Amino acid sequence: MRRGIYLLEEVDFRPMNSRRPMEYLTWLTRYKREDEARQAPTLTSGMSIRSREIDLAGAFYAVGITGHPQFKAVTLWDCHGGWDGGWRQMMEIYQGVDERLFLSDIDDLRFSAFSRPLGAVPGCPDLSEVDTAEFYVFESARVRPGAALDYLEAVRTERAPLLAEHGHHLVGLYEVLFCDTEAVTVWGVSLDDHLRTQRARDAALGLDDEVPPDPRLLDWARRARDFLDGPWRETLLSPFPGSRLAPGGASS
Repeated sequence: MRRGIYLLEEVDFRPMNSRRPMEYLTWLTRYKREDEARQAPTLTSGMSIRSREIDLAGAFYAVGITGHPQFKAVTLWDCHGGWDGGWRQMMEIYQGVDERLFLSDIDDLRFSAFSRPLGAVPGCPDLSEVDTAEFYVFESARVRPGAALDYLEAVRTERAPLLAEHGHHLVGLYEVLFCDTEAVTVWGVSLDDHLRTQRARDAALGLDDEVPPDPRLLDWARRARDFLDGPWRETLLSPFPGSRLAPGGASS
C-alpha cells in the first residue's frame, strides 16, 4: 500500500475585500466538480492542470478570529495514486514550462498562496472515509529537525484518544515533505465540542469553576514540548459547500 500524498494550500486576498474568498472558493469547487468525469489529465489555458486524480478533498474559509490573517482560504488536495498518480500529474506541467502554466482564470483575485506538500503517516485516515464536521482544527507544529514522525506518532497514540473524548475526530496526520521541521494535523469538531474543550482547558488552569476540568489537556501541551522546536498553532476552518469534507459532501 503506497503512501498518501496531499497538498495543503493557504491563499490570501488583499486588499481586504471580503467577497474575494467566496469568489475563489465558488470558482474552485465548481471547476473541480467538472473534473469528476474527466478521463485523462489535461493542461488547459486558464485552468492549469485538470485531473480527477488531483482531488479537492477540502475547501475552507479560514476563521480569522482564531488566528488567521483576514481574509484567507485553505484547500486540502488528495493526490490519488500518490507520487506516481496525482503528484506526478502536477509535476508534469512544469516539464518544459508550457506557456499555459502562466494563464489563470483567477489572475489578480489572489494576493499570495503558500503550499505545503504532505505525506501521510501510520494512522492517518483515508479522506474518502472520514466523517464531515461543522469545523476543522488545522494545526501546524514546528518540530525539532527529524522529529516529525515521532511527534505524529505521539499525537496518534496519546492525543487522538484524548481529543476523541472531547468530540474531535482525526482527519489528517501529516509530515510536511521536503523539510524536516514541520508537521500538520487536521481534526473535525462541532462548535459545541470545540467550546466544551476550551472550557475544560480553562477549568484545568483554574480559570473556569463552572465546568469539570481536564488536566490531561495541559499534560499534552507539556508532552508536545518533547518534540517541538518553535511555534505551534491551531486555527479553525469552516468548510465551504462543494468539497468532500463539507457537510453534505461534494454534491452540495
